Amino acid sequence: MSERIPRANLYLPGQDAPEQSRRLAEMPLLILVGLTGVGKTSLLEHLGYPTLPDRRELVDRYVFPLYGCAEKQLDRSERFALTRRFRQEHPGGVAEILLNSRALPAWPLLFDGLRGEAEVSFALSHLPLSRFVVLEARDLTRLSRLLTRGDAFDRVRVEQDDLTNLRELARGVLSEDELEEALSWNVSVPELTAKLKIVAEERKNYNPDGVRRALQGSPRALFLNTETLGLAEEAAAIRAFVEQIHA
Repeated sequence: MSERIPRANLYLPGQDAPEQSRRLAEMPLLILVGLTGVGKTSLLEHLGYPTLPDRRELVDRYVFPLYGCAEKQLDRSERFALTRRFRQEHPGGVAEILLNSRALPAWPLLFDGLRGEAEVSFALSHLPLSRFVVLEARDLTRLSRLLTRGDAFDRVRVEQDDLTNLRELARGVLSEDELEEALSWNVSVPELTAKLKIVAEERKNYNPDGVRRALQGSPRALFLNTETLGLAEEAAAIRAFVEQIHA
């Protein structure tokens, strides 16, 4: 987590927690929902809200030790496989971890982030005081941002990195016109393939259409298109949303 983002402690199930801490199910929580490349990190830095350890850290601290993988360096595909296994055994996914975790009361207190219809639906039902900010962007835009953000976390092994495999990966993710646009970027086919694999895996595991189905029409949800809004506009919309909530 960036040093510019205020850090709040999260006490996972089974960990000792201060007496004044409370279960997250009993606290208002602002939950960011969105896939890689929608702009969550930039927004968190702009908002400056106290933020719990994020999804990546929760998976590292809680999920991977369950499967003996705490010390292993896993690429994104391997992480997807293990988190998919966890969701098969725990349908609420990361939201189930939040349900049984504790933190010191604060508002706004932000968590980044939940993904997919099952996690969001579970949180909507079991974290009744929580509110949701859904960040959306086209897969093409997310692909472009992945290619430029330079995060070492975005490692993935690709068995074949030729144009034929790239086109196969793009099926159901990018339209023909979008794929041609991506191919016009000054990016090698292997690099484009590796990042497209992440986008494709995320869409397969956490279809954003399901999130919209789960939260559409809920007064507890705010949807923001990060392609059409600037950071200042996104932050202003979230602050107005937060001000409506009496913690």
